[in-house]
Amino acid sequence: MILARQRWASRLAALLTCTLMCTLVGCSDPPANEPTSASTPVVADQPEATPQSAANASPFEEVLEQTWTGDLDVIEQHRVIRVLTVYGLGRFYLDRGQPRGLTVASARRFVKYLNELRKRGHVSIHAVTIPVARDQLIPALMAGRGDLIIAGMTSTAERELLVDFSIPSSKPFDQVLVTGPSAPEIGSIEGLAGQTIYVRHSSSYRENLELLSQRFASEGRPPIIIEAVSEYLEDDDLIEMVNDGLLPWTVVDEYKMLLWNGVFNRIMVRDDIVLGADTRTRWVFRKNSPLLADVVNGFLLKNREGTLVGNVLRNRYIREFKKPSSALDTADLKRFRQLEEIFRKYGNQYQVDHLLAAAQGFQESRLDQTARSASGAIGVMQLLPSTASDPNVAIPNIQHVDDNIHAGIKYLDFLRSRYFSGPDIDNWNSTILALAAYNVGPGRMVQLRAKAAQKGYDPNIWFDNVEMVAASDVGAEPVQYVANIFKSYVAYHYSAELLAKRDTARASAGIEAE
Repeated sequence: MILARQRWASRLAALLTCTLMCTLVGCSDPPANEPTSASTPVVADQPEATPQSAANASPFEEVLEQTWTGDLDVIEQHRVIRVLTVYGLGRFYLDRGQPRGLTVASARRFVKYLNELRKRGHVSIHAVTIPVARDQLIPALMAGRGDLIIAGMTSTAERELLVDFSIPSSKPFDQVLVTGPSAPEIGSIEGLAGQTIYVRHSSSYRENLELLSQRFASEGRPPIIIEAVSEYLEDDDLIEMVNDGLLPWTVVDEYKMLLWNGVFNRIMVRDDIVLGADTRTRWVFRKNSPLLADVVNGFLLKNREGTLVGNVLRNRYIREFKKPSSALDTADLKRFRQLEEIFRKYGNQYQVDHLLAAAQGFQESRLDQTARSASGAIGVMQLLPSTASDPNVAIPNIQHVDDNIHAGIKYLDFLRSRYFSGPDIDNWNSTILALAAYNVGPGRMVQLRAKAAQKGYDPNIWFDNVEMVAASDVGAEPVQYVANIFKSYVAYHYSAELLAKRDTARASAGIEAE
């Protein structure tokens, strides 16, 4: 994956200096040629928000536009250590515009230890935490866009060819099979022969599954079919999908299941089916970094899990969580099934993936036609009546659910065609950018794409490109808006496939469709 050079600088600037205050906009009706959604009624000629003042800018922004490799002596020259991690439950998240979580707390303690050890005094080294997708962790480290990975990674033979690992940062644990309500019964690990298991390609789970599959082949058994899921999905997402019956099973680190005790009640931890035994997480750094390795290992001896400090940090962040909202909760799934054909009809008409449109409807109103916003937005797609009656949409009767969904999809298609079309942008990214514009307004998105290009991002791609500029300039709302839609889209994708098979089976058995 090719990453623009300035990408990490912008992400760091966003995390260090962004106040994550969403831009306030007027609520007046848009001109006839510029309809907008109710989420943020912004028109194309709206002026750009006031930029951050120089006083609020990160003192490291200029140097962080560079990439560099090297050991601790190079880090000291730049006076910043860049910690790569992933978004995840308790690990890294934004709280009122500030980065929080176990990784952030660990990085702060580490840099305090480092400054005291090296007697830096007032000329101290600072830590910044950079969230990326899992499959980008090692490539970003090797390319010089980060110095240290703290992301619950385990050491594998494949990874050891590329990077070096610290001493263990956790207690030992197993990697086990987790099954859900749609899983077939198996008595032992041999029952996985010939089965399909969904994991991230970048995960150590995939490597262990490949080893097990090779063993099966040598024994004359069918190999395991390993299906890769999106790298944007963390273990917690996969666990939720197994619990909801979207996936029959997956493989996770056993300790992660303790976090969801009493939350996901339809899963079973098969601690008798172990794919990786006595595993430990470690911190990761580039090869030929003996100075950094020495300091990291010295720090972990006093602060890793099992020590007083390590246990306090783990309990503080990892055990504080709420059950995520799911598009597949019983009532929400029922509404999806009732409305799916309407989404399909208008999705086909405007060449918009109907499941993506349904995911947007869930984000806007939980697919509830009775929902009303304080600004007067109506129903499933949460459009203002003024937007729906605009000549570019011209579907005024959005009190009825069919017209409401029609208007929402037509408006999305209008945004996509007017602002995000051309030979350099594919249909998927065109639609995702239009979704973001649905939230922040098309005029704002035009400005964000232009700024993304100036900073070295690809203005035709939302994830990890325009998204980064939006996080810095607008705040968390559009980033979370699109991320939530993407997650619900994945859930609907698997659900629709399973429900179709179930309906076929019910019909074959003479059972009426639900």
